[in-house]
Amino acid sequence: MYERWGKRVFDIIGAAFLLLAGAPLLGLAALGVLLALGRPVLFRQRRAGRDGVAFTLLKLRSLAAGPGPDAARLGRFGRWLRASAIDELPQLVNVLRGEMSLVGPRPLLPDYAARFTPAQAVRLRVRPGLCGLAQAAGRNAVPWQRRLALDARYAGAAPRLRGDLAILARCAGVLLRGQGVTAPGHATMPEFHPGVEQRVAGMK
Repeated sequence: MYERWGKRVFDIIGAAFLLLAGAPLLGLAALGVLLALGRPVLFRQRRAGRDGVAFTLLKLRSLAAGPGPDAARLGRFGRWLRASAIDELPQLVNVLRGEMSLVGPRPLLPDYAARFTPAQAVRLRVRPGLCGLAQAAGRNAVPWQRRLALDARYAGAAPRLRGDLAILARCAGVLLRGQGVTAPGHATMPEFHPGVEQRVAGMK
């Protein structure tokens, strides 16, 4: 029952509650983006959803405008937004739209789908989520190979309410402890390149 319709009901109720409860915080954060970084306040990017169908992911903008790598454009305010995950709150709208779930693999760029092995591509069977097993294991500090393996493990198993609640609780713990905000040597997470990942996995 949970897999067929319960998970979607849980998503709608949970996202609506969180959006209403977090509206004051989201409003203050949006004002902070406007004052610190200017317009646009929202960052929109195409990501791969369920079955690889692309959708527009919503986030609060955290990077200053202009050329240069992310690390050079990520100021103190942007780092705080990302560390607190407040920049992800607009994705509750994606959940209400049915493009995302509260729990599932994080949505990645559409170009990545062609780089997945068949085992890794299993992650595309389900809606992407605000948090998943990889985030519960350490957010961006989790190397790509393990991250994708955890995503595929979740997508390949029948979801359970107790399991989703446990993942949400673990993600909250990781967030409160400030773990895994960035991958070593990167502003957030490096781009996924399968061959490179294999060569440098032992260095991460």
